Amino acid sequence: MVRIGIAGFGIMGRGHARDIWDGKVPGCELTAICDIDPTVLEAAKKDHPELATFDNAPDMFKSGQIDAVMVSTPHYDHPVIGMQALDHKIHVIVEKPAGVFTKDVREMNEKAAKAGVIYGIMYNQRTKPEHIKMREIVQSGQLGELKRISIIITDWYRPQAYYNTGGWRATWKGEGGGVLINQCPHNLDLWQWICGMPKRITAFTHHGKWHDIEVEDDVTAYFEYENGATGTFVTCTADCPGTNRFEILGDKGKLVFENDELVHYKLEMSEREFNKTNTVMFASPKAERIVVDCPGDYPQHAGVMTAFVKAIKGEGELIARGEEGIHGLTISNALHLSGWLGKTVELPLDEDLFLAELEKRF
Repeated sequence: MVRIGIAGFGIMGRGHARDIWDGKVPGCELTAICDIDPTVLEAAKKDHPELATFDNAPDMFKSGQIDAVMVSTPHYDHPVIGMQALDHKIHVIVEKPAGVFTKDVREMNEKAAKAGVIYGIMYNQRTKPEHIKMREIVQSGQLGELKRISIIITDWYRPQAYYNTGGWRATWKGEGGGVLINQCPHNLDLWQWICGMPKRITAFTHHGKWHDIEVEDDVTAYFEYENGATGTFVTCTADCPGTNRFEILGDKGKLVFENDELVHYKLEMSEREFNKTNTVMFASPKAERIVVDCPGDYPQHAGVMTAFVKAIKGEGELIARGEEGIHGLTISNALHLSGWLGKTVELPLDEDLFLAELEKRF
């Protein structure tokens, strides 16, 4: 059995613990937790006296009680605790986001490359069959060359009461941002995992537009790819009812994922080829509408953890390697930086500039 520890026993940490206790993550056992809140440790120990409890992560890593750790602390501590674990040759899986700024995460990635342990990130949305199928269709070239991407993810509605639950929440110093760093890391990951990284981003970020908070709760962005493809990204925590729609257009067709239905509009011939050869005014290539069958389970967090345990045992591959966490975070940082500066941001990201601008907001 792989002995798992959890660093940070809040909502997410307890959720991962329940998955293990409920037998949803075979091949492992929860042996230790750490949290800075003594009442959290006391409650956990009362219900599960077999657990070793610690008020700091280094002591847990030195204890010999665990082989691997799930890091589910506040965002800024993800790289800090992840690197402490790597220093002790502990296998690491980090909750999203990988961190708040890419410079810190890059250091964690470099340390992981030398540690010789398994290093993953909790991108449970990658286990959704429709997302897997979208990546398969795009990566296989069935859509042809990408032309346009549209992502609207506004079904994150949060009332003011949500933001009032913790002084650290929705602050630059406590959380590192708002909707982009809290709600959207999965969507930013899916964007790059399926379509690749953009080249430049222009974002309009509105801070405390709809809530009494200091960070962004409404974002609209335009982005471009190296090949000339363009796209838009819209997110908000005040739209009700909200929308969750991911549309990808290529020269051979289009994918639309909305309301848990994936539709493939398949052109009979490439639009670019049709445009060159057609001689009929107002004609257009015919498209077949196909509702894509996406069989398979959606194991979510337990599926990612199960893959992590299997990878430690040498029995399988990770759902998402920890190194990949920097990609979605790069997009997030670029969106913030563009909004702060009021101009287009080119990738690769100027990591020092981003960090300097972030620290101005503490």
